[in-house]
Amino acid sequence: MSGETSTADARRTPAEPRPAGTILLLRDVPEYQVLMVRRHHQIDFASGALVFPGGKMHPGDDDPRWRDHVTGWDEIDATQRALRIGAIREAFEEAGILLATYPDGRGFSSVCDAEARRNVDSGELAFLDVVAGLGVKLSLTALTVFARWITPEMMPKRFDTWFYAAHAPADQVAICDGHETVDAEWIAPESVLDLARSGARTVIFPTLMNVKLLAEADSAAGCLARADARPLVTVLPQVETRDGERVLTIPPDAGYGEVFQSLTELKA
Repeated sequence: MSGETSTADARRTPAEPRPAGTILLLRDVPEYQVLMVRRHHQIDFASGALVFPGGKMHPGDDDPRWRDHVTGWDEIDATQRALRIGAIREAFEEAGILLATYPDGRGFSSVCDAEARRNVDSGELAFLDVVAGLGVKLSLTALTVFARWITPEMMPKRFDTWFYAAHAPADQVAICDGHETVDAEWIAPESVLDLARSGARTVIFPTLMNVKLLAEADSAAGCLARADARPLVTVLPQVETRDGERVLTIPPDAGYGEVFQSLTELKA
C-alpha cells in the first residue's frame, strides 16, 4: 500500500475549500425518515444526485443583526452561528422548510412563500429580512453537529461542509424549489442505501457515508443522541494506491469504520 499521490496532483495547488452547511431533517412518522432532495441535472455540482438540503455560505449569513432574530446566539460561537444560519437558509430555499419559532415558543408551521424562496436564492432578498418580516427567530440550537467533511485536495471545487441533524417541524410540508432541486422526498435511510446499491439513484460519496450513519439509528431521537456522543473527526479523504488502484480513504476513527472508495467508481 502506498500513500503517494500522482505527480500531477502533487504539483497543483489545492483550491481553498468554501464553508458550507447541510441539514439532515429527521422524522419518525410514518417511520424513521430523512428529507432528501434531488439536484437538478443542470446544476454543476452533484447534478441529478440525491442529497440533503444544503449549500455554500452567503455573505449575509454572518450579519451581526441576526443577534435579534435567532435563538441560541450566546450559546454558539460566531463561526458556528453563520454556518447554522446558512444551513437553515439552504433548507428554506431548497425544500421550503424553516426551522424557526415565534416569540411565544410555537414552532413556525406555515407554508414558506415560493417567491420569497426564489428571491433569497437569487440574492434579490435578504434571508434576514424574510425572517424579520415573519416575526420568528431561527432555532440555531435545534441543530446537532453530525459530521464535517472537506472535499479532497485534488478536486477543482472544494467545500468545508458541516452536516447538522435536526427534528423536522411536524406541520411543515417539504416542497422542492424547481431550480436547484427537482424533487423532495422523505425516505428511510435503509431505502437510500438500497437505491444507491441498485443504481436507481445517484448518491455521492459523502452523502452515502452519512446515510450509513443515519441507518445505524432507528429513530430521530436515537440518531441525535448518537451524534451528540460521537467525537467529531473532520473527514478529509486522501488518495492512496491499493493493489495498483487509486482509492479515496477516510479516517478510521471518524465513525464510518475503515472505508476506501475507488476513484474509478466515483467518476463512473
